[in-house]
Amino acid sequence: MDKSNFIDLIKIFCRSGHGGAGSRHFLRNKLTAFGGPDGGDGGRGGHIILKGNKNLWTLLHLRYFKNVFAENGENGSKNNCTGHDGKDIIIEVPLGTIATIEETGKQTEILEDGEEKILMSGGRGGQGNAHFATPTNQAPQHAQPGEPGDESFVSLELKVLADVGLVGFPNAGKSTLLSVITAAKPKIADYAFTTLSPQLGMVPYRDSRSFCVADLPGIIEGAAEGKGLGHRFLRHIERNPVLLFLIPADSNDHKKEFEILKNELKEYNPELLDKKFLIAISKSDMLDNELKDAIEKELPANIPHIFISSVTHKGLVELKDLLWKELTT
Repeated sequence: MDKSNFIDLIKIFCRSGHGGAGSRHFLRNKLTAFGGPDGGDGGRGGHIILKGNKNLWTLLHLRYFKNVFAENGENGSKNNCTGHDGKDIIIEVPLGTIATIEETGKQTEILEDGEEKILMSGGRGGQGNAHFATPTNQAPQHAQPGEPGDESFVSLELKVLADVGLVGFPNAGKSTLLSVITAAKPKIADYAFTTLSPQLGMVPYRDSRSFCVADLPGIIEGAAEGKGLGHRFLRHIERNPVLLFLIPADSNDHKKEFEILKNELKEYNPELLDKKFLIAISKSDMLDNELKDAIEKELPANIPHIFISSVTHKGLVELKDLLWKELTT
């Protein structure tokens, strides 16, 4: 997993630029021996800015950028000339990224393509001595120093943005379903934890509409305490308004499996229980009507459910209709 190209949590050290100092200068030329103060202001220090980029889906490009320093502002100079502002540093991140400044706990969230937010402001430039001239002090010797920039470690955390999140134990059939209803090609194999990072796919729907589905790493009992893939999996569910629970038809106890999954969400974040839930019984091509009736009696009456088979494509059209209805109501 360490060698995966999907990086969703990273820490970097950031420092915004210091403001330039104001100038303490007096007008002097061949015509003016004792001119008044003409010291200019210092320039602003460079900001550190986060910018959303829809073409990025991981924080991998920041893996080796451990230190990010913005440029300092230029000092003011004579003739009331203001120093240049420090060059801003723009850090491009995928949509759904949350940056937390560890020093203050301040969080900055990026949700839209092209959206820019200042993560750390550069220090203000100091005022030159021209600002401090008064009728009683026409030759001020004082000019302000520039303000220092901010510095802190910053945690960048990516939470996948998708309309529907697929929730289920390892080998529940999530990756197979994603590969059938979208153009995504996740790894599929007959062993646990085939999916080690979120996989996204766009589901084409009627009248050229579409919605995004995320195949998330399989959950196990105790994931909220960090077992299995633990929080690497659970953090991404927070972004999905609809959760589709996949329970295989050959499960020993369908109701218990759903309750375990639901409890892990609750243990991680009780607010996840406020999302819209759907249940899909996967691999249902092996069921007859009698077995379906028996399984239906186990499932919660207040949560919509559907029987599907990714292999035979049984119930997939109805599943899309059900998901679209939940997303738009």
